[in-house]
Amino acid sequence: MTALMDEAPVTRLELGGIEPGHRGKVREMFDLGDRYLMVATDRVSAFDVVLPGGIPGKGKTLTAISQAWFHAIEGFVPHHFISADPDDFPPEFDAHRKILAGRSMLVHKAKRFDVECVVRGYLAGSGWKDYLRAGAVCGNSLPPGLRKSERLPEPIFTPATKADHEHDENIGFDAMVDILGRDYAEHLRKLSLELYRNLAAACGERGFIVADTKFEFGLVGDEIVIIDELLTPDSSRCWSADTYEPGRDQESFDKQPVRDHLEAIGWNKRPPGPALPEVVVRATAARYAEVMHRLADPENPVVFTEETWT
Repeated sequence: MTALMDEAPVTRLELGGIEPGHRGKVREMFDLGDRYLMVATDRVSAFDVVLPGGIPGKGKTLTAISQAWFHAIEGFVPHHFISADPDDFPPEFDAHRKILAGRSMLVHKAKRFDVECVVRGYLAGSGWKDYLRAGAVCGNSLPPGLRKSERLPEPIFTPATKADHEHDENIGFDAMVDILGRDYAEHLRKLSLELYRNLAAACGERGFIVADTKFEFGLVGDEIVIIDELLTPDSSRCWSADTYEPGRDQESFDKQPVRDHLEAIGWNKRPPGPALPEVVVRATAARYAEVMHRLADPENPVVFTEETWT
């Protein structure tokens, strides 16, 4: 963990003139025809603004965690992952192995469904705000009297629109049906809840509570596959089971130190974002590294079997 935290953050890739087909907040996507080379940088965003600098080792932790989960769900849920071995990358990337190693995945190109599939098992974030206002979250009615961060009676599916340049917007299931059609919407809801149940149970065995997480899906041919990342600190809200206590905010294993700092200094949440102090950078890097250590340790991988997968 310390070695990753001591690396200089990679915030922009310089690959000798090879340019990505798409540059996101964190990932850069290189179009290889029927595949992508998906590279996770160390960039960090908050409130939909990419901040200067970066978090050392962040891209490698995201890649290691996603790769571990893709291996774990093999045979249970189709996914886009092919390889993270630079030997499998196209020859034009050979000269750039050093910067690509550990932060890159070769994946099948998929036609993305433009809805984020969010599953919530606990009442937090925008779900808590919706509950206070309406007693429901994205059309899911909930019992009265629930406390902040409390475990829900059952996990709920709360989709959101997928926005590239704006805040994602929570929508109801009927709105998702209007966007995707009923067959796809119902299939993705069922698959998302199945994934959440199994992945959250595995995390629970390693001391993590998955409060909520988002999945993205796409089509490879006619097959629905999970794409992008899987149960990383960027896509999930995870808490320590040891310190969990309903009725209050919980410490999250993600970029919470970044958000807390930006709120404390009164930033207006418009670009350009402010540079982060070293203490915030180190605290955030440590949280990402801890998640990787618990969930992506090659000596202790998550393994599902026909008996344990529900």
